[in-house]
Amino acid sequence: MSERALLRRIRVWLVVFIVCLVLSGLTASPLVTELHWAEDLLTSSASPAPEHFPALVEWITRVRTGLDEADAAYPFVLYGTDWLAFAHLVIAVAFSGPYRDPVRNIWVIQFGMIACAGIIPLALICGPIRDIPFWWTVVDMSFGVFGIVPLLVVHRMIRRLEAAATA
Repeated sequence: MSERALLRRIRVWLVVFIVCLVLSGLTASPLVTELHWAEDLLTSSASPAPEHFPALVEWITRVRTGLDEADAAYPFVLYGTDWLAFAHLVIAVAFSGPYRDPVRNIWVIQFGMIACAGIIPLALICGPIRDIPFWWTVVDMSFGVFGIVPLLVVHRMIRRLEAAATA
């Protein structure tokens, strides 16, 4: 594969990763609204969720109730999700460095892989402390697992690009 084609593939993977980070960030702030939508969808007459996934429906209702109560009495608590959204957007911007110069900025990819790996112990430690159901902890850990895959692919391609450039 030519260096140009390799660079193009790296950039496509990075754009997908950046878009996912941005979407994840944009959905972190409007949690109250999103939980109302999710609950309405899961409890609608057409939904099989109450019959087949009652624990999911119960969890979404519990989280929505908690967010409603926090929003009504302590809206500043939800400020944490605004910071979470901001962090996702800032991290997405950091990946513009490898987009421009992958070899020079491979450290950003490595940083991302470390962050993805760090999701696993965070979820396993903090999930039980915060009374998160284990199956939801697994969902949270999946972000690290699914996030690291494109970064591993990009990391490998950057190493190939680097080797081709020095050959």
